[in-house]
Amino acid sequence: MSRFPWGHGRRFNAYTEYFKENFGGRVQKLAIDAGFTCPNRDGWKGSGGCTYCNNDAFNPSYCHPGKSVGEQLEEGIEFHKKRYRRAMRYLAYFQPYSNTYAPLDKLKEICDQALAFPGIIGLVIGTRPDCIDEEKLEYFASLKSSHYIVLEYGLESCYNMTLQRINRGHSFEDSVKALEMTAAYGIKTGVHMIFGLPGESREMMLDQANILSALPINNIKFHQLQIINNTPMAEEYRNKPEDFVHFTLEGYIDFIIDFVERLNPGVVIERFAGEVPPRYLSGPGWGLIRNDQVLAMIEKRMEERETWQGRMRSF
Repeated sequence: MSRFPWGHGRRFNAYTEYFKENFGGRVQKLAIDAGFTCPNRDGWKGSGGCTYCNNDAFNPSYCHPGKSVGEQLEEGIEFHKKRYRRAMRYLAYFQPYSNTYAPLDKLKEICDQALAFPGIIGLVIGTRPDCIDEEKLEYFASLKSSHYIVLEYGLESCYNMTLQRINRGHSFEDSVKALEMTAAYGIKTGVHMIFGLPGESREMMLDQANILSALPINNIKFHQLQIINNTPMAEEYRNKPEDFVHFTLEGYIDFIIDFVERLNPGVVIERFAGEVPPRYLSGPGWGLIRNDQVLAMIEKRMEERETWQGRMRSF
């Protein structure tokens, strides 16, 4: 029996182990581009989008809004079979842009198409905190008794000064409200966080662990900031590199462990770092190292430090 509260021997509450426990094996996400946009792109909240964002840098090759939902799922299964042959269950992951930024009828139409596809057991809906309301939450709540449903919110930072600087178009208070509303409907919540955004010190970034630990979050993804070509942030970085905390690989490993030590042990960690093909990078990177290699280094370092998720949590 593990001494860790999540019931297995790894030193953090791991997403893969969570699915093994709940579904008996691997569950693979299949990304879908359903052709959505964002309110800070189309003029409602602003234009230009988030200053760091270039979706081409992380969209799988099969993921394109010109294809139907079914076509993308079919190609996604073939794409992932090369690496994850044991995966027999899938989640339709509506990933690029804000996937609740549409009338409810449109959301129902695309979600129904995904849930009707063989092998799909649920939905992961990537969106923004300001693109959800009670009507949409009622719909997603109606699905959760028969499907695995997660609303995945891009928080990126807990600081309003940062959110304004990166042109998010929403506040941290919006994030808290969305998470609390979603949890009140019994729907699982996921969040994204980016470390290294301009104007934030290492101490500011670490302090967010306590802030997030108090919120109703089921799972979390961490990303180190990567400066992507053809973004406003690439120009900002060229002009004011001193405003950014750039993590070397070794430095990031120790930072993320420091963060995880402070994080609520009930939060499932889905990803420790982002991965972008080097051809998209306009700033420093870590070379060709893959996420599974970074994960192995983090776990080795946690063992060396004899630490685990939540060990330093202050409340």
